[in-house]
Amino acid sequence: MQKIKNTTDINNKIEFNIIGQVNSPYKEKFAIPRQPGLVSSAKGSITLIGDANNAELVRELAQFSHIWLLFVFHGTQAQGWKPLVRPPRLGGNKKIGVLATRSTFRPNPIGMSVVKLDAIDIKEQQVILHISAIDLLDKTPIIDIKPYVPYSDSIPHANAGFAQTQPLANLQVTFNEQAQIAIIKHSKNFPDLALFIEQVLAQDPRPAYKQGKIDDKIYGMNLYDLNIQWQMQGLTCIEVIDIMPSTSSTE
Repeated sequence: MQKIKNTTDINNKIEFNIIGQVNSPYKEKFAIPRQPGLVSSAKGSITLIGDANNAELVRELAQFSHIWLLFVFHGTQAQGWKPLVRPPRLGGNKKIGVLATRSTFRPNPIGMSVVKLDAIDIKEQQVILHISAIDLLDKTPIIDIKPYVPYSDSIPHANAGFAQTQPLANLQVTFNEQAQIAIIKHSKNFPDLALFIEQVLAQDPRPAYKQGKIDDKIYGMNLYDLNIQWQMQGLTCIEVIDIMPSTSSTE
């Protein structure tokens, strides 16, 4: 089984087994929602691997509607970490301690997400968990899975500082004629493609410093094996201008 290793002082070393790998429509870091649950139509799966690919590990897990995923930020792991970061929720202008944020650039590149557990498939001795409302990069290594327990894990009156409320998704998303034709073309393989694109873009995936400003740049994002081209129209509207096969993938 694959292992994640802490390469610091050998006396402080901890090894984790990778128990699964994520199959996600997000093929690059750009446009991934900043938190789970913001894009309900984002569907993926987890393939259990090695010794963890055992049906006994998930016995009775299906009775839980949601699960916690502990994973490795493999897309940013090589870039190391910083003690101070600039949270997008603060406009990217103020530096605060990394441990006061959900930044991917952490002393140990470990993330956690609550996702919806849609189904568990066991076929030909392969265990696959189908999940949705995800915020995970494709091929993300999973190091643990735990059931979400509402009475313990949800604290309604907790204070969350600068992130007390969910960001407002105020942007209107439209599709030009060319994009609408592409949606129809890909509808067999991706029946919820239009909704998925709308929900992703409504979160405004641009850098925080560009939000609320006039911006005529044409952006692209890779979802599934498609490259989605889009552009701001004023301050509150995004127009999808083209959808084409992706020419590259990002691990």
